[in-house]
Amino acid sequence: MKCHANKFLIFVFIFLFPLSISIHTSLAQGKGYRIGPRDVISITIYAGGEKQHQQDLIVSSEGILNVPFIGPVKAKGLTVPQLEALVREPLARDYFVNPDVIVQVKEYHSLHYYISGAVSSPGLYEMSSEATLMELIAKAGGVSADRGNVAYVFRSSIPELSKGDTIENLISHKEPVKVSLKDLLDKGDMSHNLVLHSGDVVYIPSQKVLNLSESKIYVEGEVRSPGVYQYQEGLTALNACILAGGFDKYAAPNRARIVRRQGNKQIIIKVDLNKVKDGKAPDVPLRPGDRIHIPETWL
Repeated sequence: MKCHANKFLIFVFIFLFPLSISIHTSLAQGKGYRIGPRDVISITIYAGGEKQHQQDLIVSSEGILNVPFIGPVKAKGLTVPQLEALVREPLARDYFVNPDVIVQVKEYHSLHYYISGAVSSPGLYEMSSEATLMELIAKAGGVSADRGNVAYVFRSSIPELSKGDTIENLISHKEPVKVSLKDLLDKGDMSHNLVLHSGDVVYIPSQKVLNLSESKIYVEGEVRSPGVYQYQEGLTALNACILAGGFDKYAAPNRARIVRRQGNKQIIIKVDLNKVKDGKAPDVPLRPGDRIHIPETWL
């Protein structure tokens, strides 16, 4: 049985992987991809049924493209159709009658993805087209033998890591997209092959780390040291906030919430920690995996 599964995975990589790349390259040329610094852009101008000009241009680090005839254009953040429309308007006004403008992204240099955890070569990767989860895993040398069965994808989170944030803190304050690696890698179910966005952070914990995560609690919001903390028997909501350095100046402990997983459901427990501090309300015992959120005051 295992032999058949391995043969299936080999088939997927040999025959479907190149197809997947070509599909996502064409998608990147379409509406979804947004042009970024250092991308190489080909601009072709047609008018009167003839090609008037064709040139390959590089987007500057500031996101500027020096377009023939019309000069500097802010290209960063635009899709291909948006850039075509932006270039076509001044050309039609000042240079050509009913021009056609064709824009192609020849080289992608603004597509960056970060992957960490149970892969052979974790790190930051630049891709030539919008990547899928499977493509990024392959780029990172594949998963290690002790990987867990879940991948966590934090959308557009590379800037946070570059500012010194950690994976643990991302887990504590961002809701990830969860992908079943058991279905994707073990069963070959390509419906789980998530299309990534530039700037995404992928974290694949090992099975050991997944087990450890079940003994953590998360404190977020208006506390002095938000983050991930070790669960201890008897830990309560107020104790956890004290463990996180206490409340910030603009905290609203009276509107504290505990987010708890219960089977396949997520439940919200509201608690007034001001009343708990004053002995007017009982504290709430925590469970492993609980997430405590302290909102900002309305005043």
